[in-house]
Amino acid sequence: MSAIIGRKKEIEKLMNIYRRKQSQLVAVYGRRRVGKTYLVRELFKDKFVFYHTGVSPLELQGTNKQEAQLLAFHSSLIRYGSEVASRPKNWIEAFERLIALLEKEDPEKRLVVFIDEMPWMDTPRSGFMTAFEHFWNGWGAGMENLMLIVCGSATSWIQDNLINSYGGLYDRVNAEIQLSPFTLHETEQMLRMQNVVLSRYDILQLYMTTGGIPMYLSYVQPGMSLAQIIDSLFFNRKANLKDEFERLFNSLFRSPEPHKAIIRLLAKRQSGYSREEISQKTGIPSGKNLSEVLCALEASDFIEHYKPFESNSRSRQYRLIDPFCLFYLNQVEGKDRGDNFWLDNENRPLMNTWRGRAFENACLYHVEQIKAAMGVVGVSSENSAWTLQGMQGQKGMQIDLIINRSDRVVNLCEMKFVNTEFEVRNDYEMTLRERLNWMMAHVSRRHNIQMTLVTTYGLKYGLHSGIFQRVVTLDSLFE
Repeated sequence: MSAIIGRKKEIEKLMNIYRRKQSQLVAVYGRRRVGKTYLVRELFKDKFVFYHTGVSPLELQGTNKQEAQLLAFHSSLIRYGSEVASRPKNWIEAFERLIALLEKEDPEKRLVVFIDEMPWMDTPRSGFMTAFEHFWNGWGAGMENLMLIVCGSATSWIQDNLINSYGGLYDRVNAEIQLSPFTLHETEQMLRMQNVVLSRYDILQLYMTTGGIPMYLSYVQPGMSLAQIIDSLFFNRKANLKDEFERLFNSLFRSPEPHKAIIRLLAKRQSGYSREEISQKTGIPSGKNLSEVLCALEASDFIEHYKPFESNSRSRQYRLIDPFCLFYLNQVEGKDRGDNFWLDNENRPLMNTWRGRAFENACLYHVEQIKAAMGVVGVSSENSAWTLQGMQGQKGMQIDLIINRSDRVVNLCEMKFVNTEFEVRNDYEMTLRERLNWMMAHVSRRHNIQMTLVTTYGLKYGLHSGIFQRVVTLDSLFE
């Protein structure tokens, strides 16, 4: 357990469930490669009485998927002591054999059963969910010594079929645990454990390419510079993540094209798009199908929705927050890059444009750290953004992060990625004052408005630096 990075709340919750003397159905979910299986295995590897992993649909092209999944389940049963030689004909029979296997165990022993990647097992017309409901409702729920952990990367499947089920499993899940990508703090911890020595400035850039996904970070080798690491992950001939975008979505969703279309669209604009714009630009009808796709992407930490500042209560804007997808679509997909592309081009202006947006994305994921740096951890707030489109050739205005606090303070956050102290020049101060004046005209006079700078190495004192009342630096994001 000492090798687990972070996940303190999740570990505490799982261990408390393990100690209870009653049947427990636990759903653990999160996107591919986020560390779900690793967490459960590290906690309970010496306590499993049965452990099975569904077969990836990518491995079953051109085969009978139900038969392949049943055969794999049969192999797991044999491995844990089943003596029935023939493959089960259907899922009802398969779960009956699991019951027979578990009933051989000591009734005083806590039985930990782990079914990993369960969504993959639910192939079309297989009757899997009916059989699983029968297994749990007819036997498992009555076994006080049983702890059944089900896990899956297809987050929307877990939510629809287990957590929010209105069928036979309604209100049957005792606990749900969603694993999210690592924070910057946890990313730094993992790299240290791997003996990877990088400055926080470079760790931040690595985070802006991998999004804090543990498996992606595990590919990083010690002794390499940041540019060499990025080339090894994305641009070398045998780069681990060169084809990850397609693998990622194909493994998460049965029909991934709408999901990828929305991600590609949202990658084009930092402020994102409304539901109506998404429907219009992707061709996905604005009905139940679009709602399901948006919910699935949000549940998997790819996108988020927010209410634009000063908009009506029903207005929603969707934006991409996953750093890996942003980097992949911006720098990798469809590009003819060489083995040492990043090493040769890391200081070009095009890369600085990407860094600016990617840093804003990283800040959006670390709003709690920004609030902590401002000393307002316990103050409730609503995070939003605001965009004013320019009219007739006039320049528009945009604020990517507005923290509207319950203590009547509004923080207008400017996020700047630079390799030295940030310097405010005259024209930039004028731009900020325009935004400040707009905000003052749209909030109550009882509110105080603070211009807040989130940057790497702080603010350079000068004639125009007084526009900022708050400054949050790179080190605060690592807290």
